[in-house]
Amino acid sequence: MMERITSDHIESLASNEIFVFGSNLAGVHGGGAARVAYKKFGAVWGQGVGLQGQSYGIPTMHGGVARIQPYVDEFIIFAEDHPELNFLVTRIGCGIAGFKDSEIAPLFERAKDLENVWLPRSFRECYQ
Repeated sequence: MMERITSDHIESLASNEIFVFGSNLAGVHGGGAARVAYKKFGAVWGQGVGLQGQSYGIPTMHGGVARIQPYVDEFIIFAEDHPELNFLVTRIGCGIAGFKDSEIAPLFERAKDLENVWLPRSFRECYQ
């Protein structure tokens, strides 16, 4: 069984790969993984949620974990509906937003067994 771990440094993507990053609702992609998504992978300035080029934004800057959960759930449904794409989830919420991996990882637990979702090693370690 292949271990689906997102690299800490993503420089390029295959045509079927999507860079999943932490965003803000306003879509101001000024720092962290959001800036990478904007500069390299087609994130749209002013769009904070969903598929944008070869990236997918999940808002993390608008409140606590309970307010992030619906956006993660929406992402998981999107990933389930698009098995032809591979989603490389970054440590969303664990940089500028200030959350711990142990707070965000449980939001993605339903995605851990999806064959087309890669998660950060730090999230996967929370499930063991």
